[in-house]
Amino acid sequence: MSGTGEGQGENSGKTVTACVLLIGDEILSGRTKDSNLSYIAQHLNRIGVQVREARVIPDIEEEIVATVNEVRAKYDYVFTTGGIGPTHDDITADSVAKAFGVSIGPDPEAMALLQAHYAETGGEFTSARQRMARLPDGARMIANPLSKAPGFRIGNVFVMAGVPMVMHVMLDSLLGQLEGGASMLSRTLTAAIGEGSIAETLGEIQSRHADVSIGSYPYYRGREFGTSIVMRSVDSAALERAEADVAQMFEKLGVSAVAGEKS
Repeated sequence: MSGTGEGQGENSGKTVTACVLLIGDEILSGRTKDSNLSYIAQHLNRIGVQVREARVIPDIEEEIVATVNEVRAKYDYVFTTGGIGPTHDDITADSVAKAFGVSIGPDPEAMALLQAHYAETGGEFTSARQRMARLPDGARMIANPLSKAPGFRIGNVFVMAGVPMVMHVMLDSLLGQLEGGASMLSRTLTAAIGEGSIAETLGEIQSRHADVSIGSYPYYRGREFGTSIVMRSVDSAALERAEADVAQMFEKLGVSAVAGEKS
């Protein structure tokens, strides 16, 4: 029985990991609902980069510096969103520069790009807007085809905008720079049966398939209820074996399983 797959193609066998840092008081206050994490994780997985951790942190320099230094040493890649605009509370660029122990200042290419953009659109290239052309020493620009204000890469850290539309085009522009590894694959089987009825057997299946992550997710649709079993692994053969065992479990319990989530 086939399920839904997250990753495509053959796995290289190498595991490449990433962490996402969502920076901004507006997320922690509930004023802004984040949608960037899902977009980043899905797109990275397609090229074989597995997001292993995500954090939401405030616009506090000390916390940004400490967190960036912690996670850049732990993961292959770090992606940040938020805090690179023109206002006083946009401190991500300065904080990342401090984390790397380098200076930050106007980048000639970024300055020229923004100056041309505002000249074309009729906007004034104010000192506040010029702040968006400041890059840490040694950083390289991440293109922003929409509003032109660039993100940047320094070391294994990619600093992007928080506005989803702008973040999307930044991420799209840099995906070719990343070295992927083993894509995380998934299969999902769903049946009209409660979690409590399968918990013990599912635990036994998990113990036999250590290289597959098996999650149980109940659903409720009015009076109808059931459970989706999501299996994830970088090993397609191991995934198929686990899927076969889960399918057999449902069969023995007398319920029909379908591939994918309950629509």
